[in-house]
Amino acid sequence: MRMMTNHGLSIPPDQLATMTAYLTKNFPEKGKPAGVVIPGPAKVSIKAWQVPTPGSRPHDPLATADGSLWYTGQMNNVLGRLDPKTGHFKEYPLKTAHSGPHGLDEDKDGNIWYTGNTGALIGKLDPKTGAVTEYKMPDPDVKDPHTLIFDQSGILWFTAQNANRVGRLDPKTGNIRLLTPPTPKARPYGMATNSKGAVFFVEFGTNKVGRVDPKTLEIREYPLPDSASRPRRITITSDDIVWYTDFSRGYLGRLDPSTGMVTEWPSPSGPKSEPYGISAINDVIWYSESVTRNGDFVLANSLVNAVTLVKISN
Repeated sequence: MRMMTNHGLSIPPDQLATMTAYLTKNFPEKGKPAGVVIPGPAKVSIKAWQVPTPGSRPHDPLATADGSLWYTGQMNNVLGRLDPKTGHFKEYPLKTAHSGPHGLDEDKDGNIWYTGNTGALIGKLDPKTGAVTEYKMPDPDVKDPHTLIFDQSGILWFTAQNANRVGRLDPKTGNIRLLTPPTPKARPYGMATNSKGAVFFVEFGTNKVGRVDPKTLEIREYPLPDSASRPRRITITSDDIVWYTDFSRGYLGRLDPSTGMVTEWPSPSGPKSEPYGISAINDVIWYSESVTRNGDFVLANSLVNAVTLVKISN
């Protein structure tokens, strides 16, 4: 209920208890399949911090160069910063109400960039001043910027899932170019860049991986072998091999862009395990949502309103 009210729904205070009881009874939480534990040499320690605003739905965590952990408060329209050494939080309000902040990345000057997933914008936050600069989408049909990433030359790339677009933003000029994948309703989702600056993205509405040539802006699509595949997130190792999570089938996939060859492995917890976030740490593939510069996981636990740091050691 807090998430709903934070997102702009007006509920009379005297009806909150009644509505909460009704929703709890008639829409119970669905259980998830149990995970399969496979012994290995890695050891982890986990620490979680409760974020300041109840129902904010922390999402898309980011570990920045100064050691801070950032997250988007999707339902209360803030960006949050956590100092993991002290446990201190600071939340930064955004300019446009209900903009639905989603993806995060950091530029070379320490500014935090985000997608306004329900605000049709890309935003930049200066952590030193709290000032927010917004870049509105040039096409009114593009309402949902989703994931964003900087390439090696400082150009910002982003996906717009339901609008079926891939975007390019030049921070120096503010100019935005919008590209359309060849496949209709492809739903561009996760993104990554390789060592040569090529931009790869997964198409969550179909069974394909896309590639943008940063010079010509042409898009090439790589079909995956199973038509039921729905790749959701993506990472790239130092050899420019593309790895992706197949959310719908419970698989981990490997794509060699030089040949188009695809190799897939079933996730240990089975076809309903819904692999989601993925990262490459020293060319070892981990299922996660983000990592720190030191190779540790950062998790945004949206449903329990917490941010978690997972320390990895051998």
